Amino acid sequence: MPILHQINPIALDLGTWTLPILGSVHPQVHWYGLMYLLGFGVAWWLGRRRVRMGRLPGVDENGFGDLMFYAMLGVVLGGRFGYILFYNFGDFLKDPLMLFKVWEGGMSFHGGLLGVMAAIGWWARRHRLHYFDVVDFIAPLVPAGLGFGRIGNYIGGELWGKPTQGTAFESWGVVFPRSLPEPFASMNAATLRAQFDAGILDSFARHPSQLYQATLEGLVLFCVLVWYSRKPRPRYAVSGLFALLYGVFRFAVEFVREPDQQLGYLAFGWLTMGQVLSAPLILLGLFWLWKSHSSPTLQPVPIPVDEDAAR
Repeated sequence: MPILHQINPIALDLGTWTLPILGSVHPQVHWYGLMYLLGFGVAWWLGRRRVRMGRLPGVDENGFGDLMFYAMLGVVLGGRFGYILFYNFGDFLKDPLMLFKVWEGGMSFHGGLLGVMAAIGWWARRHRLHYFDVVDFIAPLVPAGLGFGRIGNYIGGELWGKPTQGTAFESWGVVFPRSLPEPFASMNAATLRAQFDAGILDSFARHPSQLYQATLEGLVLFCVLVWYSRKPRPRYAVSGLFALLYGVFRFAVEFVREPDQQLGYLAFGWLTMGQVLSAPLILLGLFWLWKSHSSPTLQPVPIPVDEDAAR
């Protein structure tokens, strides 16, 4: 049976404040932002644990902290630039200032990935480490952020899937108020609930594709990569597995995810921008896995425990 999405995207409303220069402001903490923090928190915890195990020889926790800082910048800047470039370049040409309007939303995973890859390259060069040794180290830290980010998308009621009406999933789905046509779109929460309880909104149920992605790109990918990287693997292997699985998962979910309104389908009546951007990842993943068979394996060098500091 379909369910009605009525989750408040605001986790904490701090009320209206009057501040010097800024005047009246109304700060709010959104669940989406908290999901990003959770993703970074898990990556920080797992990364520090792997550093102590010596999975990135020559790097201590301070060095890892620098890496995480640059990676976070790469996620935010790359994600925003990628969204503009891949999904909204036409609007950007009309209004270049939209690049800075982050409060209106718009982040791209593929752009964020490119941003992180660039940040890793800069950091690895400074520390004189092989680029893919660092990428292999970082790869298992990424899925947590992907999973929490998609949960944030679901809570915010955005990036929904295709309608389930008339498909094998007809009795399943979520009614997202922001996806409804008029007059339903302008109804208040109570009226909308009454309409839903009467069964009038069942035909507007959609796939909760955000949760599919949270499960596959987040939970499943996290478990696989953490398990696979428990012991040393040849260079490129962990990166290749990440790229391959993410590409396959994203490509598959795009079949039940609503394409971006400003783009629609790019070809064949089904090909989306998400699939176009994920196909190269699949090919890169296969190439890196093949290349790993003739590559050296980085052996861990555990960091000695400072007993005096531990007391």
